[in-house]
Amino acid sequence: MKKRTLQSLLLLILVVVILVVAFAGLFLLRPSAPVLQGEVVAEQIRISGVLAGRVTQLFVSEGEYVTEGDTLVSIHSSLVEAQLSVATAMRMAAQAETELVDAGARQEVVQAAYDVLLQAQAAFAVAEKSYSRVYSLYKKGVVSAQKYDEALAAYDMAKAAEGVARSQYEMTVSGARREERKASEAMLQVAEGGVAEVESLLQDAILVSPRSGVVSEIFPLEGELISLGAPVMNILLLDQLWVSFNVREDLLQRMSLGSQHIAVVPALDNKEVELEVYYVKDMGNYAVWRATRAEGEYDAKTFNVRMRPLNTIDGLLPGMTVLLTDIQ
Repeated sequence: MKKRTLQSLLLLILVVVILVVAFAGLFLLRPSAPVLQGEVVAEQIRISGVLAGRVTQLFVSEGEYVTEGDTLVSIHSSLVEAQLSVATAMRMAAQAETELVDAGARQEVVQAAYDVLLQAQAAFAVAEKSYSRVYSLYKKGVVSAQKYDEALAAYDMAKAAEGVARSQYEMTVSGARREERKASEAMLQVAEGGVAEVESLLQDAILVSPRSGVVSEIFPLEGELISLGAPVMNILLLDQLWVSFNVREDLLQRMSLGSQHIAVVPALDNKEVELEVYYVKDMGNYAVWRATRAEGEYDAKTFNVRMRPLNTIDGLLPGMTVLLTDIQ
């Protein structure tokens, strides 16, 4: 009897153990909720200029916080300064030429032209009187036709000479022709444009910060040469942080634009942050999860999902890991 009771007890214990193991197996083998790992990213500005030259001084260092308008670096270019000297000299020459054209001829030249006009007028008056007398005598038949022709030719020549002298005098008094004025003004504009172009290059001799942020990288050292448009440094905009996740498409059900999620930041003692989706984009064929079986699975694309924190998080820095668990 005791033996049978002992067997029944052992059987009961065995059944209980089997049930406990079965329930434990079901609990342990149940798939856990997926966790997405993301990274904090900050917008950054690349500082560069249009002046090629030598870095003479760096006013900031990596990791330093700068505000908008702070001086970052100074660059010196002896070549551009020489170009400015040449352009300035050309502008001065063009200005002098324009002033000379506007001033017109000197008084001595005007007086000489006026004297020539007076002589031509006197000669024309004499020729006109001679022609009148010869013409009157020619009508009466006193002089020959040859004398008349000679008087007429002299009259015409004197008249033409008087006209040329008058035109020369008027042109001298009025100054340069309109075309010459336009040409001198155009040359002055070209010279001024050359000066403005070089001066615009020299404006980048001192680079200032366009935004407030942290200097994350400085590329050249003091004394090094940089080329036109070469990057000098990067500035992180800590007021524009966002979190980037790479998400398989079968996990996108709850990640529509505008949806909000709770995540934790391990580096901040698992502090919870509230995020909002503002960007979802296919990452392309290079980020496709390929199916390992011919049946029952399919190729799944990866999407880049970006979320912005809804509140300011003290201590949140670019590069920190963010864990998202509420995606079921």
